[in-house]
Amino acid sequence: MPRKREIFFGLWRWFVPGLRVKRFIVLIMIGLLVLTLAFVAWARVGPERNNFINWTARLIEFSESIGFGRWGLMGIGFFGGLLLGILGILGLNRSLLGALGSSPTETLDMIFRKRALTRGPRIVAIGGGTGLSNLLSGLKGYSSNLTAIVAVTDDGGSSGRLRQGLQMPAPGDLTDCYAALSDSPVLKELLTHRFTRGDINGHTFGNLLIATLAEQRHNFAEATLAVNEILDVRGIVLPASLEPAVLITHLEDGTIIRGESTMSSERAGRRIANLSLEPENITAPEAAIEAINEAEIILVGPGSLYTSLTPPLLVPALKNTIQKTRAKLVYIANIMTEPGETDHMTLLEHIQVIVHHLGRTPDAILVNTASIHQSTLEQYAKVQSIPVKPDFDAIRMRGIEVVETTLIRGGNAQHDAKRLARAIMRYALQRRIRRPWSLYFE
Repeated sequence: MPRKREIFFGLWRWFVPGLRVKRFIVLIMIGLLVLTLAFVAWARVGPERNNFINWTARLIEFSESIGFGRWGLMGIGFFGGLLLGILGILGLNRSLLGALGSSPTETLDMIFRKRALTRGPRIVAIGGGTGLSNLLSGLKGYSSNLTAIVAVTDDGGSSGRLRQGLQMPAPGDLTDCYAALSDSPVLKELLTHRFTRGDINGHTFGNLLIATLAEQRHNFAEATLAVNEILDVRGIVLPASLEPAVLITHLEDGTIIRGESTMSSERAGRRIANLSLEPENITAPEAAIEAINEAEIILVGPGSLYTSLTPPLLVPALKNTIQKTRAKLVYIANIMTEPGETDHMTLLEHIQVIVHHLGRTPDAILVNTASIHQSTLEQYAKVQSIPVKPDFDAIRMRGIEVVETTLIRGGNAQHDAKRLARAIMRYALQRRIRRPWSLYFE
């Protein structure tokens, strides 16, 4: 078909009955016509130019004869034409988006996500458990340049069964992070749905999805990248290692504990001297290494110090890359001690564990300074958990910047996702790292 005929039939399709667009196109055209009349009245063009202007001039004369005046005609023309045009554009927009199964609000959110959020800071968040997923759920509102590097050493529950049966890294914390970065409430519920019967009793749908793709592609790295593409989450979620590794706990008395799930029970209050992974030479995803090299901020925490935060830092490639990168390293302090893991440890001792295993001192530490309700403290005390002692002077003496702010809501003892993300973005803004545009839309 010739090019001119293609253009003609392409334009003609807009006038096919049933499209529900013709009425809005006509409304836009009427609005443009009224605006044109108002412009002609403003320009004071005489009747000698052409028939259209001659007709407009007579309209002006009629308006003046009834005492309405040329300025009244101009006002009606400008505002009326503008109103008709806006109504036509809004109606056409709503009609077209409705035909595509979308809405103006959803489309605006998609544009904001694709354009504004891509200008947010490049952030790498390292950890696992509910701490990391909670952090990501807040950060996704400020930047889409997010990379979550997730601990995969869990050997209990659904993750442990899949890890042992399929010889794959633990998928549980990956699933939680995918759910946190998803925009769909239905998808969140689907990923975290836990089966309660049959052979898949105890497994979540997200864990099974990751396991299925890993089995199909014979490559755990490709499987996780495929999940990112399928779910279309804000940012990217990556495992800290591509092979299953065992977390080895070395106690000060020489005792060695194998496995993450047995650490608390077998430790029996004895101090931890060191952590290691077996095998030691496990590999990290190339995408994770690239993300760290390109990052502007690297976040560690919040989360379980020994079982969520430290294991990813033991992966050789990740450890070496973090040591060399110029990105700001920020540790997000836990609010409460964790029974069986960080009993009676001060904030400085938490940092020392990170420094010991990573080989780099954090540039800054983000600390909550808001008060916790007494009733909440009493509930935590029942399980031998107390607030982490904030020894700020000792921390500052080591050249670490302490950022004190409110990170909780309602006297709770858990980080509020939005407040935590906002504090991180303000830190980025103050350090001129990158302008988080969405801060200005709150």
